[in-house]
Amino acid sequence: MQSTDLGNKESGKIWHRKPTPASRDGIIVNIIHNTSDYNPKALRFLNVAFDGSGDCLIAGDHQGNIYVFDLYGNRFNLVQRTGQACTALAFNLRRKSEFLVALADYSIKCFDTGTKELVSWMRGHESSVFSISVHASGRYAISTSSDTAQLWDLDTFQRKRKLNIRQSVGIQKVFFLPLSNTILSCFKDNSIFAWECDTLFCKYQLPAPPESSSMLYKVFAVTRDGRILAAGGKSNHLHLWCLEAAQLFRIIQMPTKVRAVRHLEFLPDSFDAGSNQVSRRNVRYCTFEKDHTSFGTVLALIYSTYIMVTDKSLKCVWYFCRV
Repeated sequence: MQSTDLGNKESGKIWHRKPTPASRDGIIVNIIHNTSDYNPKALRFLNVAFDGSGDCLIAGDHQGNIYVFDLYGNRFNLVQRTGQACTALAFNLRRKSEFLVALADYSIKCFDTGTKELVSWMRGHESSVFSISVHASGRYAISTSSDTAQLWDLDTFQRKRKLNIRQSVGIQKVFFLPLSNTILSCFKDNSIFAWECDTLFCKYQLPAPPESSSMLYKVFAVTRDGRILAAGGKSNHLHLWCLEAAQLFRIIQMPTKVRAVRHLEFLPDSFDAGSNQVSRRNVRYCTFEKDHTSFGTVLALIYSTYIMVTDKSLKCVWYFCRV
């Protein structure tokens, strides 16, 4: 595995020899950013986002440095110094060179990676923005904070709608479903609603999870065809919802050592034509918490009917479970 230190360089190569995935864990390159001050320290990357092609990603650290990594061209470039921590990123806009960054002052800015200039500045949130979801067309975006979600027109950078909620509930996540005009809003009381983007007409609400389940949803992922929603939280269970039928159709039980799901993603598979169909061969990626006393995480690949789990160091024994 190669390691690349960005240091004080504004551009350069990501790797200096042909990348070869490590035999044990598949890692190609480890990118770090150490300052070159008198007392050097590592700068933490807080958020990353891929563009629509998957060949480029953008990453922001806690000092506001934003880099673009071109994996196909083997180049990285410093495209912006915002001077404050980045809380969310989006890189799949209609104009491919532009990206959105949410900052610690609750504002959202749009920059151009080519010119490195500010395109627009959007204000309206009164708390930290932790999520930005972009419509498949690239024209609209939803920014989410703990108390509100706001719908933006990225052609004019004007706010179109504002979703307010009761302070006693709180928003967990609001995002566009792939390949549709549907917005899914997930709240901290486990209620999930689907809305029409243009009119904000409520299309349906998912029923409450089974009474036997005490899990509060915290992380979500949707297949690329927008049909299946996976939800997890502080539990060793995953819930799979069929959005077309608006019903829970499967509960996946993880190994007993898994205490919480920290992150959840559907990954493309060469046999599913990009749809991530749960009924066909597919891969889902999760990050888990092992216990309540430490924040050690484990990684899991859910492939077909088996779950394979390993710890953060990728050195523990794998677990295999029927889905």
